[in-house]
Amino acid sequence: MAATAINTVTTSTNPLREGMRIRRTPEPCAVVIFGASGDLTARKLIPALYYLARERMLPSGFTVVGCSRSQLSHEQYREKMRAALKEHSKISEQDAPIIESFTNSLYYLPLDSHRPDGYGPLAEFLKQLDREQGTSGNRMYYLATPPSSFPAIIKHLGGVGLARPEDPEKNWARIVIEKPFGHDLESARELNRIVTGVFGEQNVYRIDHYLGKETVQNLLVFRFANGIFEPIWNRRYIDHIQITVAEDLGLEGRASYFEESGLLRDMIQSHVLQVLSLVTMEAPARFEAASLRDEKAKAMRCFRPITAEEAEHFAVRGQYIAGFVSGKRVDAYRSEPEVDPASVTETYAALKIFVDNWRWADVPFYVRSGKRLPKRITEISIQFRRVPHLLFGGEVTGAIEPDLLSLQIQPDEGISLRFSAKYPGTGMQIRPVKMQFRYGESFGAEPPSAYETLLLDCMLGDNSLFTRNDSVELAWEFVDPILARWKADGRKGLAFYEAGTWGPTEADALIERDGRRWQRL
Repeated sequence: MAATAINTVTTSTNPLREGMRIRRTPEPCAVVIFGASGDLTARKLIPALYYLARERMLPSGFTVVGCSRSQLSHEQYREKMRAALKEHSKISEQDAPIIESFTNSLYYLPLDSHRPDGYGPLAEFLKQLDREQGTSGNRMYYLATPPSSFPAIIKHLGGVGLARPEDPEKNWARIVIEKPFGHDLESARELNRIVTGVFGEQNVYRIDHYLGKETVQNLLVFRFANGIFEPIWNRRYIDHIQITVAEDLGLEGRASYFEESGLLRDMIQSHVLQVLSLVTMEAPARFEAASLRDEKAKAMRCFRPITAEEAEHFAVRGQYIAGFVSGKRVDAYRSEPEVDPASVTETYAALKIFVDNWRWADVPFYVRSGKRLPKRITEISIQFRRVPHLLFGGEVTGAIEPDLLSLQIQPDEGISLRFSAKYPGTGMQIRPVKMQFRYGESFGAEPPSAYETLLLDCMLGDNSLFTRNDSVELAWEFVDPILARWKADGRKGLAFYEAGTWGPTEADALIERDGRRWQRL
């Protein structure tokens, strides 16, 4: 069978992927992708599944069933995905047999997700694959559709019995939901009620691709597998922490979505607050999904609320105007296609957050994210306190920079530590130096993509890196008052920044009034 051939192809030797192979192989299954003709499927999902297949990390009984309204045959869909792999994946001529084998495991079923009459044929087709391809009744449903389609798909899957396996002791049915999970706290609670009522919380995988990145996962290893860092990971030694999620791109065809969402919903509510929970959480009792997610939720419950009245003192919103990014002139946000010329949607947000517990009391966390910034970078910067007494007195020339630990999540994943050292010479000159770790340099290969990791985790039934319902609601509880204040203020308080700069001056003032400054990235 075509699916069997995937596992028989000789693969490249990548030490990081070899490490992934130590994990057990998932059980045979069918992955059903709703929104199968969309951009996310072509750019991320199919390439990630292809890489897993190429590295022999998928079972022999593995198939993909694409579902969307486009009228395509199996072969037409396969050809479309072959073109997607060539465009979005790193492949060579030698990969042609692997691509052919992989795409032969792809199938397509035209389906309008809002119409219940399409789900009966889907159920019959999946049973046919069980018989012909050996998918064993295991199902993984991936919702790569607009959020407005989530409730209908979930209800219709439940209506034809596809949300519950025939034999729960032998088979499984899991659902993966892309962000945004809700538009505010009320809608998130309603969506949680719908999906857990059909699938049960243990089978719901709310995906956040940031949590699948190697450095985000390595944050846990860095903290809890090294004896020298966790003892100083607290208010006594750390002055403050910064989290930056910067993009140099604009809307990239997502204007209709972004106008409704804005930067605070799109990035802070999901990615940034999840990363912040990993930075601030306590050590779990054991390295398993339930314990890990319990500690993340505990940390989020300690995030000090920013009320609507306090928003102007703890939050800054901005919007880019015309400028230059990487030497190219770009238009203002309000001049982008499909954007309201009077839009007050934020493309930049900066917050000052406190975590009210014994470990972090009075330590400020400064987070910022924006579009059309100078470069694409995501970094966690932990600045330690200055030494209480400088021994070298008047012999030292120049200011001494405090020690800084930086965890770079993208684009070049790695960790660096900046500390002070004596500059060679007869005088007492102290200069900052950096010790640096890069995945590519240390392991000789790039790590797997976040989607590879997360898709494999879902097939294995490991939801450690997926967001639980309480964490989703806690994140919305935190941002909702800020969103309400910004909506009420309208144009008032909206700051502007030139594209290609690091944001509005109001964001600089947010941190500088505390005697600190944003890290130069």
